[in-house]
Parts: sequence; structure tokens; C-alpha cells
Amino acid sequence: MDCTEKPIKILQISDLHFGPPYVKKVGEAALRMAFELHPDAIIINGDLTQRAKREQFEAAKKYLGRLPQIPQLVIPGNHDVPLYRFLERMLDPHRLYREIIAQELNPVLKIDGAVIVGLDSTAPRTAISNGHIFKWQLDHCERALRETPSGLARIVVAHHHFAPAPDHLRDRSMPNAKRAIERFVDLNVDMILGGHLHRAYIGNSLDFYPGAHRDRGIIIAQCGTTTSRRGRGREQEKNSLNQIEVGQKTITIVHFMYFHESDSFEETSRHTFRRSSFFHTTG
Repeated sequence: MDCTEKPIKILQISDLHFGPPYVKKVGEAALRMAFELHPDAIIINGDLTQRAKREQFEAAKKYLGRLPQIPQLVIPGNHDVPLYRFLERMLDPHRLYREIIAQELNPVLKIDGAVIVGLDSTAPRTAISNGHIFKWQLDHCERALRETPSGLARIVVAHHHFAPAPDHLRDRSMPNAKRAIERFVDLNVDMILGGHLHRAYIGNSLDFYPGAHRDRGIIIAQCGTTTSRRGRGREQEKNSLNQIEVGQKTITIVHFMYFHESDSFEETSRHTFRRSSFFHTTG
């Protein structure tokens, strides 16, 4: 089956931060929403823990096990490698993540209608805060997408952001982010999913990187922190998640925010974009 038959639904959550910042009541509301939305797959955009401690990873693993039993793609964030345990960060930074969460740091998930490539942007030995995507990872992404049939959605997932949120906080993007975006454009990537910023941004790469193809921007969906009290900017002390619906010619991203009054995530905005890869691989 390809995505011409029915829209694919993907739930995007991020920055769970198990440990002191985690808010249990909000976490339970996110679980309820995961079942209510009936997604076909779930993306967990990194920062499962606050300080990469064993008990925090174990709590995160238990939480992921309570989500709907459907395909998941999970990647690490910078908080999932030790910050203050310097020797561990230098010698084996993903030891606990690999042991408890997943062995693969750059996973590829293939579902009906889409190929989703996860990239580990943590770079714990060199760029723990702003992250980094290396050339070999871009080559890995190309190999994963090279044989993707026409009509299937092409999605890239990384924890760190390739483009800054358009607000006053002025976050620094990853080094060589433009290089990565240009490579993704050449690969006809439809969408990039990110986290890290602790506030949502939904837009297009053309907002920041005009590039050589003005008609081939990439949709960007940054998710805020879904279950912690570490929201920033306009989502300060707020929580959010995204539902992504991939249709034959369009992608719709529905942004949900948590409201204490109703103890639930509620839709706050809806964004529909044209799917560039459909037109450039079938047109």
C-alpha cells in the first residue's frame, strides 16, 4: 500500500525529560492522546531523560512501552548523553541509551506510505549543546532513501534543529545545517521533524535557506517539550505535541497544546503544505 490510498498519521512527541522536570499528569494526558489520535507510527524526537541516568532511562523505557503498540522511531537527544560524567561522555556516551532504549542511533523506519530516517545529532564529544550532523550520516540518509519508490513520503528526524525558530530567543542552528538542507532537497525529502527548542515551530526551509531550488523547500515541524516543565519562549511552562497527516499531495500538521483546565491536549493550530516530493518524483 502507498500513501495514495489513505493518509498516514504520525504522532510526534519530544523532550520528555524523565527526571525532575518530568510532569506525570501531563505525561498521562499525552498517553491518552496517543490512543485517541490512532496514529500509524510514533516519533520520539530525543531528550528522553534529563541527565542520562539509569533510573531515568528505565522510566522512559516503561513509558514508551505504554504507548500504542505500533511502529516507533526514537532517537537520542543531548540530554541522553552524560553532561557532567565527563569520562563516560568521552569514552562511551550512549552506553545507557543503547542498553535500555535502542541499539541503533540512526534508525530507519519503513511503514506503509513512508520511509523515516532518524539521525543522531548529539555529537557528545564535540557539540553537546548545538549538535552536529556528519557527512557520513548524510550518506547514510541517501542510501536509505535512494531506493524509495515514487509516491512514498520521505521524512528525516533529528533532535537538534536545522533552522532557528522565528522568535526573539535567537537559537543557534546546527553547524553546516545549510549543507544538510541542500542534501535533503536533492533527496526530495518532504519533511524534517525536530525537537530541542522546547517550543514548536512549523514552517518551511525556504524561510531560512532559499537554496538553488525555490520550488523545493522542506517542511519543518519542531515539537515543543511534551511532558516536562522546561518549555521556552511562547511555550514557557507549556507542553505540546504534533500530529502529522501525510496525504497523496499534501501534508497537514496539527499542533496540540496541554491545558490544565481540561487536563488534556487540545488542537491549537493546523498547517497544510504541498508535498514537494510527490510532484518532483511523479510529475
